[in-house]
Amino acid sequence: MNKFTEQEAQQLIAGKLTRYFGVSPSEASREQIYKAVVMSVRDIMLEKRQAFHLKMKKAKAKRVYYLCMEFLMGRSLKNSVYNLGIGKPLSKALKSFGVTLEDLYEEEPDAGLGNGGLGRLAACFLDGLATQNYPAMGFSICYQYGLFKQKIVDGWQIELPDVWLPGGEAWLTQRTDKQFIVRFDGELEEKWTDHGMETVYYNAREVEAVAYDMMVSGADSEAVSVLRLWRARPVQKFDMQLFSQGNYAEVMRDEGEAELISKVLYPSDNHSEGKSLRLKQQYFLVSASLQCIVSDHKRRYGSLNLLPEMAAIHINDTHPALAVPELMRILLDENYYEWDTAWNITTATLAYTNHTVLAEALETWAEDLIARRLPRIHGILKEINRRLCDDLWRRFPGDWDKISRMSILSHNTVRMANLSIVGSHSVNGVSELHSEIIKNSIFRDFYEYTPEKFTNVTNGIAHRRWLNQSNPELCALLNDCIGEGYAKDASRLAEFAKFDKDESVLKRIGEIKRIKKEQFAEYAKKKQGIAIDPNTVFDVQAKRMHEYKRQLLNALHIISCYNALRDDPNLDVLPKTYIFGAKAAAGYDMAKQIMKLICFLAEDIRRNPDPRIREKLNVVYMENYNVTMSEALMPASEISEQISLAGKEASGTGNMKFMINGALTIGTLDGANVEMAERVGTDNIFIFGLKADEVDEVWRNGYNSSSYYNQDAELRRIIESLIVGFNGCSFAEIANYLLRKSPVADPYMCLADYESYTRTQHKMSELYRNDPTDWNRKSLRNIAAAGYFSADRSVRDYATRIWGLKRLDK
Repeated sequence: MNKFTEQEAQQLIAGKLTRYFGVSPSEASREQIYKAVVMSVRDIMLEKRQAFHLKMKKAKAKRVYYLCMEFLMGRSLKNSVYNLGIGKPLSKALKSFGVTLEDLYEEEPDAGLGNGGLGRLAACFLDGLATQNYPAMGFSICYQYGLFKQKIVDGWQIELPDVWLPGGEAWLTQRTDKQFIVRFDGELEEKWTDHGMETVYYNAREVEAVAYDMMVSGADSEAVSVLRLWRARPVQKFDMQLFSQGNYAEVMRDEGEAELISKVLYPSDNHSEGKSLRLKQQYFLVSASLQCIVSDHKRRYGSLNLLPEMAAIHINDTHPALAVPELMRILLDENYYEWDTAWNITTATLAYTNHTVLAEALETWAEDLIARRLPRIHGILKEINRRLCDDLWRRFPGDWDKISRMSILSHNTVRMANLSIVGSHSVNGVSELHSEIIKNSIFRDFYEYTPEKFTNVTNGIAHRRWLNQSNPELCALLNDCIGEGYAKDASRLAEFAKFDKDESVLKRIGEIKRIKKEQFAEYAKKKQGIAIDPNTVFDVQAKRMHEYKRQLLNALHIISCYNALRDDPNLDVLPKTYIFGAKAAAGYDMAKQIMKLICFLAEDIRRNPDPRIREKLNVVYMENYNVTMSEALMPASEISEQISLAGKEASGTGNMKFMINGALTIGTLDGANVEMAERVGTDNIFIFGLKADEVDEVWRNGYNSSSYYNQDAELRRIIESLIVGFNGCSFAEIANYLLRKSPVADPYMCLADYESYTRTQHKMSELYRNDPTDWNRKSLRNIAAAGYFSADRSVRDYATRIWGLKRLDK
C-alpha cells in the first residue's frame, strides 16, 4: 500500500461521493464523507483479498473456518487504515474535505456483534490470521441490534436496542451468490431411492440465509480475513390472496419469524420462546456456514473425502456445537456417504475450544425442543449417542455412572459440550491452568477415554490494536528504544526489558501514563459528564458483569475504604479512582444488583459533604462499556483488577490488554494470570487469594462464609454498611447473599479472599506512594513480558498443532 498517494485517495473519495450520494466534496456531510472513505478503504481491501484468493487457489491451500456466535469487532476504520498502512496519504487527502481521520473515526459505531472476551478473541484471531498470511474465514450472524445498548437509570441497567447498522453497514458487502436454505420444524419420511435410504422433509419452515462479508486486513501482509455474517429472511413468497382478503398479520407472520433469528444477539432465554429462538440461531449459524463451506469445497475439489485435508472447521465454545450433526446430515443426506465414512470426515475436520468450567455456561438443551425444532438433527444425535454408548460400554463395562456422564443424550437433555468433544479431533482450553482443569475435572472422563484429543492454546490479543493504535505515546517510546519490529513480531517487546534501569525511560513511562489518564478523564467528561481527577490512581475492573468475576469483592474493599474515611477524613491514604465498566446479561438479577450497589456507592461518595473524602476516593461506573471505550481506558489504567475466584476464569484477555499498556495486575492465580506471573516474574504482579486446588479443598471440607464474618470486625462492619445502604438504598439482599443465601452463601468466596485482597491492595498503594520509580520499572517489565500474549502467537499455535494450516508468505 506504499504506492497509495494523497491524490489517489482524493479521487477515490470524491468519486464515491458523486456516484453514491450525488454530492460534490464541498456539499458532502461528515457522515457522507465517512461512508465514502469506508467504501474506498473497502475497495482497497477487496483488491487485496482477490489477489490473496488467487494465491490460495493456486497453492490449493487449506483454510480455517472459525464458527462463533459473536465477533466483537469494535470500529473497523481505524484498524483497517492502520493495517493497510494508508494513514498518512488519507489524512492529507481529507484536509481538502475539511475533516480529519479522527473526526471520521467518531462517526463509526461499534459493530454490535459481540459481548465479551469470547467475541473479542474471535475478532483478534481474524487480525492475527490475516497478518500472518493464513487463509481464514469467520462465520457468525449479522445481528440487527447486537447485544444491547446499556443505559443505567437509578443504578439499574436498562437494555436498549444497539442500533449499529446505519453506520456499520458500510463495511458489509452482500454476497448474492451465497444464499442457503435452513429448515426448522416439519416432519420426516424415510424412503428407498437409487442412493439408498433418503430422508424427505414435509411441512418444514424454511428460512433463507443471506451472506454479508466484512473484511479484516492483515498488517503489512498479503492476506485479508473474511467475516461472513448471515442474515435471515423468509423463503415463502408474498401471499397476494391472503393480503387481498385483509389477512395482513398472517401474511407478515413468516417474514417476522424468519427475521427474528438475526435480530438480537443472545435473546433472553428465561422463557420457552427465548430458548427456542436461541436454538434456532445456533442451528441457523452452523447450517448456513457448513452448507457454504461444503459447497465451496465441492466446487474447488469435487470429492468431500478431501474435506479434512482442505478445511479446518473450528467450534468456538459450545454455541456452534450443532456443527457436528449438521455436517453429518450434509454428508449423509445430500452426499450419500455411509455413516462410518461420514463420521471419520466429520471428526477429522472439526475442532473445539472450551471457554469455561462454569456449569451454567456448558450449554444443554431439552431433547424434546430439539426433536420438535430440528427433527433430522435429533435423529442424527440419537445415532451418534447410540454408537458412543456402545463403544463406552466396551471400554468401561459396567461403569454406568461414567457412561451416563459422557452420554450426549441423558434425562431429556442434550449436552453440547459432550457433543463437541465426541465430534472433534481436538479439544483445547485457553490457558495452561484451564486446560489442566478441564482434563482433571469437567472432562476427566473424556480425557481418560481419548487423551490424545486434549491440548492447550493460551489466548492472545491483537496487540496492534490494543498497543499500537490505542497508545501511540507508548509506542513512540518503544520505537526509540527497540525499533518498530514489535508491531509485526510481538516477541520483540522482550528487548524493552534491558531499559529497566534507565531513569529517563522509567520517567517517560510515568509521563505517558499521566497523558493517557488525562485523555481518559476528558473522554469520561464528554461521554458521561463525570469528573475524574488524573492525580488519583486509576484502579480499573472492566469486564463482563458476573458473580465469578467478583466485582463484588472489589466493592467490599471500596466500602471499607469509605468507612475508614468517614471515621477520619484526614486519613493519610493514596487517592484512588475505582473505575468499572461492564454489562450484565439481561436476565441476570444478581449481577444487576451488584451493578446497582457500585453505582449507588459511587453516588453516595460524590454526594458526601466532606471534600476531603471526595478528593481521596472516587468510584466511576462507565455506562455502555464497549471496544472503543476500552481502547481509551486500558492505556490509562494503573491497576488491573483480575480477581475472579481461582479455577473459574478460563483465560481472560482484558488482563493481557492492561498488561501490554503497563498496568500492574492485582489478581488470583486464575486463567492466564498464572502464565502472566510466570513470564513477568512474581515480583512484578500482585497475586492474592486461594489457589484453584485450595478452593476445591475448601469446598470439599464445607465452605462457611459466616466464619470469616465472625472473625473479622472489618467484614462485619462492611456487611452492616450494606444493610444500612448507600444513597438511600439498602443492599440487605447482597448481605444475605454473602452470609445466608440458600443453598450456598457467598458462592464465589468473596469473604474467604477478602483479607488477602485488602492486604495486597495496601501493598500496591504503598509501592505507588513510596517508590514511583520502582512502580514504573514493574510497569516496564510487564510491557516487555506481554509479547507472548499476542493473538499472532495464539493463531500460530492453532495453525501448527490443531488446524494443520500453512502460511502463504511471499
